[in-house]
Amino acid sequence: MDRDDLRASASEYLERTAATLRDVREACLDDIAAAASILAGDLRGGGKVLICGNGGSAADAQHLATELVASLTRDRVRPSIPALALTTDTSVLTALANDHGVERMFARQVESLGAVGDALIAISTSGASANVLVAVEEARGRGLDVVALTGRSGGKLAPMADVAIRVPSDVTAHFQEAHLAVEQLLAMLIERELYP
Repeated sequence: MDRDDLRASASEYLERTAATLRDVREACLDDIAAAASILAGDLRGGGKVLICGNGGSAADAQHLATELVASLTRDRVRPSIPALALTTDTSVLTALANDHGVERMFARQVESLGAVGDALIAISTSGASANVLVAVEEARGRGLDVVALTGRSGGKLAPMADVAIRVPSDVTAHFQEAHLAVEQLLAMLIERELYP
């Protein structure tokens, strides 16, 4: 491919990304607002947010936890918001995978860290990630609220959540990009709700 072909391919890809975000604006705003309200309510009541996902969704979990614990921008000073990505401690993850199986590596952390008044954000592009589904079951059993981020189908995950934000796309790359935008938006809405 020459530079013009690369430019055309890049332009087409970015247009599809932009179209997905426009679709999110049309299809998901109510669910985003509902999720932000649930999460802010739990946090206002003294709870915390646990976040899990695999692969790129694991990176999303870390990113979102960072935005809540640190801040979205350096020019907006506010207290830290308690959030924890269940995807970061390699010693815990490898011990859990070895001793309890990969399917329980997030659930076991929910068992240890989750309590009534907390929330779990479960991110799964397919809505079928076994370890995310088991974490949601554990969260449900412990009385946590659950927010899910998925693709269009929602898989098994969406019906298990209090609120499921289903990005209206079947292209994994595009709904992963949209997940990042939604996560940033959730962090902003939570921050504004808790610290106007």
